[in-house]
Amino acid sequence: MPRKFLVVVDDSPEFETALRYAARRARSTGGRVALLRVIGHGSDAHWSGVRDEIDRQLREEAEALLMRLGEEAADRSGAPPLFLIEEGDPLAALRKVVDEDPDIKILILASGGGGRGPGPLISAILKQGSLGGRKLPVTIVPGELSDSEIEDLA
Repeated sequence: MPRKFLVVVDDSPEFETALRYAARRARSTGGRVALLRVIGHGSDAHWSGVRDEIDRQLREEAEALLMRLGEEAADRSGAPPLFLIEEGDPLAALRKVVDEDPDIKILILASGGGGRGPGPLISAILKQGSLGGRKLPVTIVPGELSDSEIEDLA
């Protein structure tokens, strides 16, 4: 199985840089991009039917987003990406995915640009020193890299 480059799909502006970098690395090494979208549970509604409907809608939105991003990832990497959807805390979901798939070899994240800092996920990983039970390299790319800079680096 080819090695996988894991990218966490979030709503940050620098996410696109992480995706472009991962796709370029996958293309240059014969790897594959894995896209992880973490969704929260719906509301704390008192009726389970309402909560179930909200959860269903969140999952549908995540699937649609991954399908759209998957086209770009496939074009850039040369291979269809793997789609992963998890619920709950992003760091816990990331640990779960990494622990379950030994073919994930590198986590690629992009730092915030414009002095915004590294972002909450990068900060949490750095604070804890690892992702849990498995050692995994983390590549942190500057969030404002251009396509030509990514091409040069990856």
